[in-house]
Amino acid sequence: MAHVSQIASDVYRISVYLSQYNLQFNHFLVLDDEPLLYHTGLRQVFPELREAIGQVMNPNRLRWISWSHFESDECGALNQWLAIAPDAQPVCNTVGALVNVADYSVKPARILEPGETLRTGQRRFQYISTPHLPHGWDAGVLFEQTEGTMFCSDLLHQEGEVEPMTDRDVIGRTRAALEKNQGGPFADYVPYTDRTGAMLNGLAALQPATLATMHGSTYTGNCAQALRDLDVVFRDVLSGPTTASAAGR
Repeated sequence: MAHVSQIASDVYRISVYLSQYNLQFNHFLVLDDEPLLYHTGLRQVFPELREAIGQVMNPNRLRWISWSHFESDECGALNQWLAIAPDAQPVCNTVGALVNVADYSVKPARILEPGETLRTGQRRFQYISTPHLPHGWDAGVLFEQTEGTMFCSDLLHQEGEVEPMTDRDVIGRTRAALEKNQGGPFADYVPYTDRTGAMLNGLAALQPATLATMHGSTYTGNCAQALRDLDVVFRDVLSGPTTASAAGR
């Protein structure tokens, strides 16, 4: 069952908890002249999401559909949404469009270059390219400049059925989730490279007020510090022997 929570002015978090993964899958609806959906969700949960969004607005009015990187929970149901929303169009970067979306989507994508903004009416969304953060060379985030909401995908990943929003430190939850996956099939969930810290610090410099994360609670505390702390966690947990050795020289 999908749960709808308002996390900012006219920004709604639609969350589906899947017990087999012990994860919440969160999708974000932004109301404006041209409504935007961030994360389409898995195809299997499309009926639930459509019904949940219907509690807030007519899903047929969607204009923009975006995500961080090409993955089933991020954009698996893209074509289902495009089928019911005649004016909707995917939004992604050049790599995402050329490598995946041009073939997968039934409609061509609106391409955003790094730093470019998308206007939906009263709101401006800045696109920030973050290759391989959290993963995928097409990865990026959308930063809603009007109120400072950053749609940050898998960053601050937390396990379990947690509260919709929190201003308490979520870094411990993120560390626990990453450490749990070490040694398993998801051990390389996020690659830690010599660019990871710079990208996270670049996101922190934008001073977001809200971090709308795909898995876990939306964070409303000191978001800039949380992103800087996330770099420390990633370095501690994810750095392999080669990276750690290089850092010590």
